[in-house]
Amino acid sequence: MEAVVGLLLMLLGLCHGVETSCDGRQNRTRCYGPLGGTVVLELMDNASEIFRFIWSNKTTKILIWRNNTILANQIANRSSFTPSNGTFRIKDLRWTDGGEYTLTMFDSKGKNMKPLTLQMIIQAPVSSVRLVSECLSQGEMKVSCSSEGGDSPQYSWTLDGHTLTDAQLLSGDNESENITLNQDVSGQLVCSVSNNVSRVWREETISTCGFIFIDCTLSNGTHISQWVLEANNTLCIKPTTASTTTTEGKETSLTVSNTPSTNITLSNSTVTPSSADDPRFINYLSIMAGVLSALLILLIIGAAVVCTHKKKQNNKPKEKEDEQELTYADVSIVQRQARQVQPRAETEVEYGQIKFSQRPRRAAEPTGDDCVYAMVRKDR
Repeated sequence: MEAVVGLLLMLLGLCHGVETSCDGRQNRTRCYGPLGGTVVLELMDNASEIFRFIWSNKTTKILIWRNNTILANQIANRSSFTPSNGTFRIKDLRWTDGGEYTLTMFDSKGKNMKPLTLQMIIQAPVSSVRLVSECLSQGEMKVSCSSEGGDSPQYSWTLDGHTLTDAQLLSGDNESENITLNQDVSGQLVCSVSNNVSRVWREETISTCGFIFIDCTLSNGTHISQWVLEANNTLCIKPTTASTTTTEGKETSLTVSNTPSTNITLSNSTVTPSSADDPRFINYLSIMAGVLSALLILLIIGAAVVCTHKKKQNNKPKEKEDEQELTYADVSIVQRQARQVQPRAETEVEYGQIKFSQRPRRAAEPTGDDCVYAMVRKDR
């Protein structure tokens, strides 16, 4: 019980300041008043034109008017009457204020005019709205709209200021508390909750759940047409093309293919002062500068190698005719002592080996002393 009382007090506090108005000049009019708020009832055009009237419910004569004077007002502490426009203003409405009211008017002769009845309905205003969205397995989005407090709440949905269409809704409708949006729906979604005495709403920017629709035929003839998660998609991948326009009106097309090697094609490109701030243009200049630097280094190295080779060739001595160097060998004479005297004994001569070595050619002509032939002979 205490919880119920506390809830009512909270609603009364939240509803303070809520105001509605109602035209009660027509018979059997239904008027709605906010619980804890204010209702303004238009009972007549001008009270000065009516000599006498009584406004009452089934048990009490609430307001009595006669000859431009208020004779009685049973709820004067929370109401006021304005004779010039015939409006009766009641604040701090309670549940007991609901019911049927009757306005009985009399002319100056005391003749009873046709009475008018009015049905007063008290409703608790909607205090707040909660919007919850959830992505489903196939990329659909389920959105729930709930309200706290409020009698007989009614729901309505808009996307970017327009009522949701059947093509955007997978399930539910514009008056449902829960709806399911198709995979490609995104934008500013607004859920409004209202009743006869109040209206509140909650808005949320929604985006797709990361799904894309693919429709293609694979190389093996298989046709694919379905929604897939873009991050995991390996099918029906097509090259993407982005274009930018320079200040001179020419268009630069950039084509990137989804293959291991990336092919970039630039066509009709025009470099203008504004393109110097383009990151792609800066990257292009950096690549070109690197390539030119590498070519320049290779050119310098090649020139250095050629110069070094030529220098070595120039420093190499010219070829000269081979010269032979005579190496004298020791000649030893061996005498044989003969036991018998012979008229003439010849002495054996032992020849040594003569070695020749190669020497660098000289510029001077060889002399006659360079080669000496000798024969050693000894007679006994």
